[in-house]
Amino acid sequence: MYTAEDAEKCLEIFHPVGYDEIIEIDDNISVRFNDAGHMLGSAIIEIWATEDGKTTKIVFSGDIGNNDLPLLDSPTMIGSADYVVMESTYGNRLHVRNDQKAETFLNIVSETLDNGGTVVIPSFAVGRTQEILYEIDKLKDERSLEDKEFARKYKILMKADVYVDSPLAISATEIFKKNTELFEEDIQEKIKRGDNPLEFPGLHFTVTAEESKELNNMDKPCIIISASGMCDVGRIKHHLKHNLWKPTSTILFVGYQAPGTLGRSIVDGAKKVKIFGEEIAVNARVEYIEGYSGHADQEWLLNFVYSFRNPPKHIFLVHGEPDSEEALKEKIEENAEIKVTTPSLGETYNLDGTDTPKLELSEEEQAQYEKMVKRYEVLDNIDNLMEKMLDMESAVKENKLVTNDEEIEALSKRVKDLQNHIDKLMK
Repeated sequence: MYTAEDAEKCLEIFHPVGYDEIIEIDDNISVRFNDAGHMLGSAIIEIWATEDGKTTKIVFSGDIGNNDLPLLDSPTMIGSADYVVMESTYGNRLHVRNDQKAETFLNIVSETLDNGGTVVIPSFAVGRTQEILYEIDKLKDERSLEDKEFARKYKILMKADVYVDSPLAISATEIFKKNTELFEEDIQEKIKRGDNPLEFPGLHFTVTAEESKELNNMDKPCIIISASGMCDVGRIKHHLKHNLWKPTSTILFVGYQAPGTLGRSIVDGAKKVKIFGEEIAVNARVEYIEGYSGHADQEWLLNFVYSFRNPPKHIFLVHGEPDSEEALKEKIEENAEIKVTTPSLGETYNLDGTDTPKLELSEEEQAQYEKMVKRYEVLDNIDNLMEKMLDMESAVKENKLVTNDEEIEALSKRVKDLQNHIDKLMK
């Protein structure tokens, strides 16, 4: 939809600001960005809006960081608000705590490497990749190497090559290195002593496509960290294609997998998946360490609500699956005694100063909303059609769909008919 030139033009109107400073948009609107602790540069935004002499404060949480993230500071707690719009991704779940996930990570990785297999980690380029690198580096500090079993596993891990195979993740890692003042204080002290957790022996960055392809031709056990984190695009799909069918390999998920994604299908136990139109059997070991999520779990989402010295009149929960939203809504209303709404797409609310904002939707807005929903339905259908076309293309290339000249002729005619029909629709 957009070109690199479009992106460059957008950058001309970007204006960098620091955390904690109040910025006046105009005489009636001011904003402040606070560290959300979700990823480098993420923000919780406070907005003060004055209308008819009355100032209302609205807080947009954005993605609230997991308090256990090893590199970044904890999310900023906000003192007051009239209304809050907040995320609810893990509104019904608790994360595995740091000490548990580190040991789980070591066990999974060492067992796979010990068996001669490859550990493939689908990871988000910004945040999760850097946390995994940090985790690998710091395992030596977790337990005494006098523990013989731990020492054996640790030795296996330290002998393995670790490949970061994502150009974006490589660039993001460099940005992390340049912004260490946003790290937790103990990490900053460690870096000052010359021990950068994002650098260690055995770490390799594969930049080119040729280097990436070569990883799947290697015989020795290794760890491959590659984007995208939900496995829908990027180099990770090639690594899954070459490793999912191998019983010796492990696919280790360390982040949220949205419904409908390839990653979610694998996590949910799919026996076969389609990658580039080819059906791949899932024989590899599949593991999911939820504690690496960049999102706060239910406990810390509630702590964000409890932190308001002057509680908001009303909270709107967004960015979560329905069961997560509902579970968090019940907890907030029961424990914090604040009214909560889980708005639907296209709904408009009037923040009239009460604890029950009114739902307002004019006939014109209702019509626009219905058009938007229909447009999304069309886009979904187009996506499904494109996926089937890719499957058909792969089947034709591999001679799985047609076996003789008559079938080729018939298929060619049907494809041309479909093409003509699409041309008419476009006109």
